[in-house]
Amino acid sequence: MPLRLSAVRAPKIPRGEEYDTVIVGAGPAGLSAAIYTTRFLMSTLIVSMDVGGQLNLTNWIDDYPGMGGLEASKLVESFKSHAEMFGAKIVTGVQVKTVDRLDDGWFLVRGSRGLEVKARTVILAVGSRRRKLGVPGEAELAGRGVSYCSVCDAPLFKGKDAVVVVGGGDSALEGALLLSGYVGKVYLVHRRQGFRAKPFYVEEARKKPNIEFILDSIVTEIRGRDRVESVVVKNKVTGEEKELRVDGIFIEIGSEPPKELFEAIGLETDSMGNVVVDEWMRTSIPGIFAAGDCTSMWPGFRQVVTAAAMGAVAAYSAYTYLQEKGLYKPKPLTGLK
Repeated sequence: MPLRLSAVRAPKIPRGEEYDTVIVGAGPAGLSAAIYTTRFLMSTLIVSMDVGGQLNLTNWIDDYPGMGGLEASKLVESFKSHAEMFGAKIVTGVQVKTVDRLDDGWFLVRGSRGLEVKARTVILAVGSRRRKLGVPGEAELAGRGVSYCSVCDAPLFKGKDAVVVVGGGDSALEGALLLSGYVGKVYLVHRRQGFRAKPFYVEEARKKPNIEFILDSIVTEIRGRDRVESVVVKNKVTGEEKELRVDGIFIEIGSEPPKELFEAIGLETDSMGNVVVDEWMRTSIPGIFAAGDCTSMWPGFRQVVTAAAMGAVAAYSAYTYLQEKGLYKPKPLTGLK
């Protein structure tokens, strides 16, 4: 089971407390950042709706270095316990609404349920939200045949008979090509005739004998008891519906960051709404850093390992920022016996 909110004992909502850094988000990027900020002896608060982020959308991880293959929930627990080892405080069930710089240089972080704390630095690791189809069966079978990441989960379907890939962009076409090497049949469902994907990907997919294009069509339902068993597809032109017997469905229709938070803070974003960062994860506002899927860094390659790496870099940048400002006051290291 993923480490969702119900599985995490949330501490009392902080009010009026001060921290060297507040990390917004408890996915791989946020938890990795906390591992490093606490090792830099910075008082650290993590605020998030849940623990795990995008890892909660999958059951199995087999591409994290040194781990071989393991349940996603176990990797989340490993990240979480490591972050807490040196004193990081984690508060769940809270959504950060805004971050304001005060006249004295502190940041005021405010959120739901009365959260209001001050921070010398802020690390945004809020991830991105995979766009969903919003059809019956999608939520019920998430992680049980419903996937939002072909690169992450394709190997788990090795030897299966058939899968559906939904989308018309690069991620969908790349996913279909990747999956064609693992399964017997790939149905590529796209709502239009034309594709946003690079022409090269489209042509390569058309050359694959086991990729079938189903165009001008949408998925209306995902069916199955314990896991995905079939998908209902409707032709938008004719209105005809058909049921495809498949082992899984990969929904690759893009993702979006929480733009409303970035707008409230006043951060520079790119055309996709991601926070613009430099190679040190610095944003357009000094003292605010960002890491993971919410950033402009490596937009075409969203992985647990890259998110964790960015979290570590953001933590180091926050640490050096405090040093440069003369604000670094190491806290006693806790958690070790």
